Amino acid sequence: MAMDITDYYRQLGLRNGAPVSKIKESYRRLARQYHPDLNPGDLQAQHKFIALTEAYKFLLEVAPTDEDVLPKSPPKTVSNTETNVSPQVRVNVTHAQPPLEYNNLSDLELKLKRDSYLQLQQLLKCQKYPRAIALVEGLSQRIPKDKEVRQWQAITYERWARQLINEKQIEKARIYLKKALRTDPHNRALWAEVEKDFRRLEEIY
Repeated sequence: MAMDITDYYRQLGLRNGAPVSKIKESYRRLARQYHPDLNPGDLQAQHKFIALTEAYKFLLEVAPTDEDVLPKSPPKTVSNTETNVSPQVRVNVTHAQPPLEYNNLSDLELKLKRDSYLQLQQLLKCQKYPRAIALVEGLSQRIPKDKEVRQWQAITYERWARQLINEKQIEKARIYLKKALRTDPHNRALWAEVEKDFRRLEEIY
């Protein structure tokens, strides 16, 4: 695709990871502003409207729903020892995670991270990889220095690449495998998984 998810969100004036309801709301507002019928002869407005529509259609396919963003029941408060391992991520990459890094997080960031982990866990379980990527990329922008968030992001890229390999989308799979390694370059377990994926690519190619 010509732009990544962040660019599409930016076109609509939204934060990465905003839900479908916000995307629709922003598109309706901006479409009214830049619609060609309301800006006759204005080529800049026409190009803007086309870009907005492209972003809108793409994000409707990958953005989290309100149900994803707002869990039906709030997660219980857990201690560091209880969250010492991320079960779903461990299942996906078959290695234990380090303790969650709570020391430098505000209460709001801590809640965001816990909620996002639960959402990510469910999205990966349901194999909704584009939505999982949108969620974790948005989280990494909000908490950019958190090592575990980067780890989740890299693992999500790797899981999506594996699905793309199954679908014989070779070049796209390569892109996401490389993104996984760039995102968490010191994760040896992840490197081992990506190496297996690249071997599968060579066999298919």
